Amino acid sequence: MTRGDASAAERFEPLRPLMRRIAYRMLGSHADAEDMVQEAFIRWMRVDHDTVRADEAFLRRMIARLCLDHLKSARTRRETYIGPWLPEPAIEEEPETDFTLPLMLALERLSPLERAAFLLHDVFGMDFAAVGDALERSPEAARKLAARARGHVREEAPRFPIEPQLGLDVARAFHAASRSGDIAALRDMLAADAAFHSDGGGKRSAAFRIVTGVEDIITIHKRLAEIAWNQDTQLVRLCYVNGLPGFITREADGELQVTALLPHDGKIAAIYVMRNPEKLRHLDGGMIH
Repeated sequence: MTRGDASAAERFEPLRPLMRRIAYRMLGSHADAEDMVQEAFIRWMRVDHDTVRADEAFLRRMIARLCLDHLKSARTRRETYIGPWLPEPAIEEEPETDFTLPLMLALERLSPLERAAFLLHDVFGMDFAAVGDALERSPEAARKLAARARGHVREEAPRFPIEPQLGLDVARAFHAASRSGDIAALRDMLAADAAFHSDGGGKRSAAFRIVTGVEDIITIHKRLAEIAWNQDTQLVRLCYVNGLPGFITREADGELQVTALLPHDGKIAAIYVMRNPEKLRHLDGGMIH
């Protein structure tokens, strides 16, 4: 590596975490985010760095464009995905307050451009001139894209944040009720219109649709308990998952499972269960300890 290459790499490294956050929020995949950041690094090393006036603005624009291209192909793959799709979980010690799992799912309903405009402006604080530059659109077009996106995701905006320890208490109680077979306690914890999302990706048992309503959730829970959630499971840890209280378990088949819960008005409004092993590989690398 030449002295110039070393200098370019040194300028890139402090901005790697920011680009990783942008890419993960746009793509919902840690692995894809890492790939996009690595591609950005490769392209950055080919740039005439004397022409770059602001490294951060330049690299944010680059990562946004790479992710946009990736999203266009990802949308085609999603159409053939087996069962409900959930993003790869981000495990947190303290809850993320401005970018929760329900918001990530709401973004999935947007076009790639709307999604990028919303994230770059509303989440990462870029002005519309910079957003338009990143998306190769005018500032006014970028403003309209973000406004349309905001209208679609308003209902999923972060609610009043739950106190961290209370959230973990909810997760602990739900885990105990769901694994002990205490159906009465489980039923009492769920909102009447609660929704159950389970992502197995066709690789592990999971519901093939989003299940809504207490009784249907109880029924699907009993079915999953018979084939997957038995006594031979281990609670690895309580945690926050993309801003929601939840827990990680090691299931009878030796694979990890991540469960996130959406509390609302004293009840659980939604349950999100990630079982697809391809989306949990990053956790076995030490993030669960």
